[in-house]
Amino acid sequence: MLVKDVMHHPVFTVGPEVSLEDAYRLLLEKGIRHLPVVEGGKVVGIITDRDIRLATSHLNPKGPCPGCTQVAEVMTRGVVTAHPLDPVEEAARVMRERKIGSLPVLEDGALVGIVTGIDLLDALLKLTGVTEPSGRLEVRLPDRVGELARLTGFLAGRGVNIHSLLSYPENGDYVRAVVRVNTLETHLLAEGLRGQGFEVLWPPKKPW
Repeated sequence: MLVKDVMHHPVFTVGPEVSLEDAYRLLLEKGIRHLPVVEGGKVVGIITDRDIRLATSHLNPKGPCPGCTQVAEVMTRGVVTAHPLDPVEEAARVMRERKIGSLPVLEDGALVGIVTGIDLLDALLKLTGVTEPSGRLEVRLPDRVGELARLTGFLAGRGVNIHSLLSYPENGDYVRAVVRVNTLETHLLAEGLRGQGFEVLWPPKKPW
């Protein structure tokens, strides 16, 4: 899944000369939290609802006047951006490392979209298959060639279709696989997997 698959377009923007009051009104009207600041067709900054609230808070009595202060005085410059063809996991990594809530999406220097943390959460839900009726299996596999194929081969042999499969390394010697399948009878599958020597973490063994 790529950024272009989850980004929002068209993007609401403001110019650097717009007042904080007008920018905040636009955020409220559109139900959004991030506004790229565009000048001469180029992204020169970004401002968020949090930026405006902090700048104009009653706890900051010497702060700027909302109606007479321009966005340029509060916006973040040096904006971190994404490309439409970036993988969503790369966008998530950048946002996590930079501790930011959105990435304007640029193509050939032009603003073509914006991706937010909520968009990436939606992407995660789709990638895991949790939005479709399905059952969940979680299996710890030795980190060696053929183990994942052995797992998928077992499920194929049982006529089970895989909706999604995610895996990640665990403690160096193991890989944890999380599988969404087209059946809710995961306890029966789990017992069959255990019978073939798999370490099934979910669903747990029934006490009887």
